[in-house]
Amino acid sequence: MPRYFLEVAYKGTSYSGFQIQDNASSVQEEVEKALKIFYRQSFTLTGSSRTDTGVHAIQNFFHFDYQGVIEERVLYNINAILPPDIVLKGVRPVAPDAHCRYDALSREYRYYLYKKKNPFVADRAWFYPYTLDRDKLRAAAALLVEFHDFTTFSKRNTQVKTFLCTIYESTWNEEETGLVYRVKANRFLRGMVRGLVGTMLQVGRGKLSVEDFAEVIRQKDNRRADFSAPGHGLFLHHVCFPVSIFENDH
Repeated sequence: MPRYFLEVAYKGTSYSGFQIQDNASSVQEEVEKALKIFYRQSFTLTGSSRTDTGVHAIQNFFHFDYQGVIEERVLYNINAILPPDIVLKGVRPVAPDAHCRYDALSREYRYYLYKKKNPFVADRAWFYPYTLDRDKLRAAAALLVEFHDFTTFSKRNTQVKTFLCTIYESTWNEEETGLVYRVKANRFLRGMVRGLVGTMLQVGRGKLSVEDFAEVIRQKDNRRADFSAPGHGLFLHHVCFPVSIFENDH
């Protein structure tokens, strides 16, 4: 049966996460509902990256099987059914065994901070009015590419077989509205980016040294991490796949 990748973006404020769950609204539930209304049949979607409550995405993916041809132009109609905070950006035929979660080569997240009161970014960035040492923040971020075991930054009750991740890029940058943390890795653990951000900010405020931060990572104890960074400042920005996955895309 033909398989499709469905690219989606959303503002996560109103949702309890990306993946479908009992007694809580999710992005997946809304997309499955819209597809069912349009096609008059049920769809079971598999998600690429599970974002938590309140977290946004510039780009995320589902895959699904459908016996028929789906063209880009139908997205206009399906988007009209979806709530205004979710948009389908593209649909592409893929290889029959392509998997939008396991075949992803990397994922990039960005976390946004702002220092001065700004109602236009309040629901998409964390208001953080404290003085920060930018050099120490950047040094802490640069350190992360040297490590692979991120047990410290995984929330409890997570069902994963390994806490090993490979971080390709980790930087703090200044943008017009404030500071942005950008991190790219092959995979992320539950709560990992928010834990990294919260703990690095302790370095930026002088409460931890860069060496203290390295020791926090080595401890492999999530009680040492600071998970206080709220979900609304976090964006899944990009998911990268091998070009060969789209070989059926003509």
